[in-house]
Amino acid sequence: MATIKQGPAMVPVRDSKVSTMNSQAIALYKKRRSQYALGKTLPITQNDAASLIKHAVREAPSAFNAQSARAVILFGAESQKFWDLTRDELRKIVPAEAFAGTEKKIDSFAAGAGTVLFFVDSDVVKGLQEQFPLYAENFPIWGEQSNGMAQFAVWTALADAGVGASLQHYNPLVNEAVREHWGIPASWTLRAQMPFGSNEGQFGEKSYIEDEARFKVFG
Repeated sequence: MATIKQGPAMVPVRDSKVSTMNSQAIALYKKRRSQYALGKTLPITQNDAASLIKHAVREAPSAFNAQSARAVILFGAESQKFWDLTRDELRKIVPAEAFAGTEKKIDSFAAGAGTVLFFVDSDVVKGLQEQFPLYAENFPIWGEQSNGMAQFAVWTALADAGVGASLQHYNPLVNEAVREHWGIPASWTLRAQMPFGSNEGQFGEKSYIEDEARFKVFG
């Protein structure tokens, strides 16, 4: 146990190495990995998976408690339909001679049990801009940040439940097709897609850049 001198008293502080080793949060974050070998046999029920995703989005923080993150949860044939739509859109722009590799990648995402589509509700953002004009230019940025936190929360929660996932970005290419097929409100803007399912492959070793290149600590 280390100490920090603060006025006349000495405040005990946990050693950072010991604290990190015992942190349940860090242990969960380490479970979150990109899984590209997905299967359809979930280790939890479909209802439990949907509930887990909803709770994770609900608990993700947002500036001004805006709660602008939205999610569409697709299972089975509905998830397959999303990746079919994505394949169709990609076929329009990817050269035929290069499409085999693209199609293989899309098939790997469709092989999972489901897909989460993440959206930002621009009506919420615009409402805050009108209500707090002093911060107007920041609300779109904060909306994107909170959406990213919702994505991370869902990904971590799924990993903790033994469900594999990865994060993909085929927007805005598929935005209109998704809006038309599932009747998505015009104010919802698609930001990311998360195919998920059973873990059918091993995770590779994860590498990290040097701390000296990433962090600066003062005081």
